[in-house]
Amino acid sequence: MLHIRLFSTCLYNIRNSRRALLLRAISDPNTLPHYISMSANKRNLKRQRESADSAGGKQPRLTGEGARETGWLLREVTELRRAALGCEFNKKRLRYLSDTQKIKQGSDGVLYWMSRDQRVQDNWALIYAQQLALAEKLPLHICFCLVPRYLDATYRQYAFMLKGLQEVAKECKSLDIQFHLLSGEPGQKLPSFVKNWKFGAVVTDFNPLRIPLQWIETAKKHFPSDVPFIQVDAHNVVPCWEASEKLEYGARTIRGKITKLLPEFLTEIPLVDTHPHSASRTAKPVDWEEVLSSLEVDRGVGEVDWAQPGSCGGMAMLESFIDQRLRLFATYRNNPNCDALSHLSPWIHAGQLSAQRVVKQVKGQKNASESVASFVEELVVRRELADNFCFYNHNYDNISGAYDWAKKTLQDHAKDSRQYLYTKEQLEDAKTHDQLWNAAQRQLVLEGKMHGFLRMYWAKKILEWTASPEEALSIAIYLNDRLSLDGCDPNGYVGCMWSVCGIHDQGWAERPIFGKIRYMNYAGCKRKFDVAQFERKYAALKEASKKDTKKSV
Repeated sequence: MLHIRLFSTCLYNIRNSRRALLLRAISDPNTLPHYISMSANKRNLKRQRESADSAGGKQPRLTGEGARETGWLLREVTELRRAALGCEFNKKRLRYLSDTQKIKQGSDGVLYWMSRDQRVQDNWALIYAQQLALAEKLPLHICFCLVPRYLDATYRQYAFMLKGLQEVAKECKSLDIQFHLLSGEPGQKLPSFVKNWKFGAVVTDFNPLRIPLQWIETAKKHFPSDVPFIQVDAHNVVPCWEASEKLEYGARTIRGKITKLLPEFLTEIPLVDTHPHSASRTAKPVDWEEVLSSLEVDRGVGEVDWAQPGSCGGMAMLESFIDQRLRLFATYRNNPNCDALSHLSPWIHAGQLSAQRVVKQVKGQKNASESVASFVEELVVRRELADNFCFYNHNYDNISGAYDWAKKTLQDHAKDSRQYLYTKEQLEDAKTHDQLWNAAQRQLVLEGKMHGFLRMYWAKKILEWTASPEEALSIAIYLNDRLSLDGCDPNGYVGCMWSVCGIHDQGWAERPIFGKIRYMNYAGCKRKFDVAQFERKYAALKEASKKDTKKSV
């Protein structure tokens, strides 16, 4: 099958993407930052493969079952999907956004408006759209609306997304599903597209963020009144509106609700199979190179080569996590010098990998029960808590969205003297007095990610080094959205709000600047891991980037 062939070439593509970027960097100076970033990552990956110190010791060696043949995971998953064909769709995963619920006779197809969940397989929204099309014996179409810019996202995120969508289009072709790439705001483009193609129903996925919700509302107002408009939460294991009907205070208040519903929703996911009803009108072919070259976003933040875009890249990373890092997760996940994390956030954020699929496969692993429990807590409870916060709190990215106690304590200490004050530009360039913070920022710049433990320290120091909590939150969100592959995401906003505003936390001992917001400092980090080792690593990568720049120029 196509997705198996894609997976089998994924590791080859990871190794050879560097050569292609080098040629582009030589011929086009605009791509030079991409190659500098990518070259640094090559050295980083090499270091990760070598034995790393873990709080002064060596990276733990895994023991147990022997290595499995590369690609075992996708083969296993494909069989599981096929075995689940024909399973009943749980209607609690969807909600009607229109008054009309019945597809009218004479329609020419069913449309899945793909937005947050950019994958073919393990996608409940597409599964439901196909079931509707099969019931009415109609062709199945997918469209994606590419907006020219989105918040502070840069070429790094757009390229990752578009290369994943290219994989989607290729798989759609093999399944006789029409894929359309539309350019422009969904609210302006979709209504006329739906009318012109005479679609009998529109299915879309779920995103709790402000702009996607506005897209939904605008499109809904202009869709034909006789076309059912259905939303399916294909991103969360437990649909956001089913997990809770209100804003939850924290993990302790939502954990029990989600855990209770997991047996109902954590099911096997059926295969999206070849569609038997062909379309008489076909989608316009997409020139992906032209689309990439026409982007109006900042190209100064380049691609990274450790993360292969698309579902096949996500499955390869999941396989490596299960085989190599899962059993280390519980013990070493807070040690930035130890490669114990899943590294899956870019694919889950972009919807190229299903969180439900990840949970299903991880929970099936033996001899790692503590790590499995810790990982499921982060991937399901904490991640879905972030969706809850953004869905029920429209001020999810500003101080107004903080708890009253946090707003008061931050206001009480807003005028406290700061020993250091840095501008947004100084922070982005990692020009502070704190070498650990600088190293974490360089990791974000060079790799498009930052270790989870350091994300907390990083954001809290921005609060300490800027003139106001409002400025601190704005800068933290800006840098995360601009540089991180998983930026512009509920997890990112909640992470910044937790660090700066105490969201999903409690009040602590009062101190200058922070008030009752939880405090983190350099000495505390030194007790957690070998800070000097991390600093040396990213100081070396900084110097290597400078040398690469001089050579390339």
